[in-house]
Amino acid sequence: MTGLYRIAGKVIEVRSIYSRVHEYCRDYRFDGTPDLTVAVSQEDIGYERERERAAALLEGRQPYIPAEDSLEELAVYRKIAEGMLEYDTFLFHGSCVAVNGEGYLFTASSGTGKSTHTALWRKLLGDRAVMVNDDKPLIRADGSGVTVFGTPYNGKHRLGADIAVPLKAVCLLERAPENTIVPVTRDEAYVRLVQQTYRPAEPVLMMKTMKLIDRLADGVKLYRLGCNMDIEAAAVAYEGMK
Repeated sequence: MTGLYRIAGKVIEVRSIYSRVHEYCRDYRFDGTPDLTVAVSQEDIGYERERERAAALLEGRQPYIPAEDSLEELAVYRKIAEGMLEYDTFLFHGSCVAVNGEGYLFTASSGTGKSTHTALWRKLLGDRAVMVNDDKPLIRADGSGVTVFGTPYNGKHRLGADIAVPLKAVCLLERAPENTIVPVTRDEAYVRLVQQTYRPAEPVLMMKTMKLIDRLADGVKLYRLGCNMDIEAAAVAYEGMK
């Protein structure tokens, strides 16, 4: 099966075995000449299956192996992420909300509360706060600025939009009894930024990814937020970063 989608400003042709990925990406359908073609094989699906088994073993849990069409969704986005490196664009794990046309990206280990925190922003700011992507946005760092894009891969609650906004700040989110926000240096944030970026296995692609992380770290403001997940946490974060 074949479909065309515009993601992060590029037209991507997706050639798949199953139909599920095309339904998943339906809001991004587009006609035009592809900038990038992604084709998935059974070998790619098997790779995703083995990654899940390896992750489960590392974490000491029973593996949950999704159906093949779900594994194909993962394979498609992995290939998109690697192909987009040619356009100075990389995949980042975080929840991004836009206010007044500027993006604020929150990142943390899974289960810390990124989505909960951006939900508080929407509660606090109402229609002024627009979700860009709640899970895996694409970020373009092309030397002229840093832009964050909504994508179809926007988390289990499917929160996001097909929009692009300049990225104003990245915030490292941590649970804490009291709500506090402080600026952090590039060196203080760098390891976390690397951890939350998709890192390809291919060395050449990894070198390109590291250059883009450098541009991100140098191109936006960086903060650390300690928060208790009360509505006050959103107010403290917004006032501290706006």
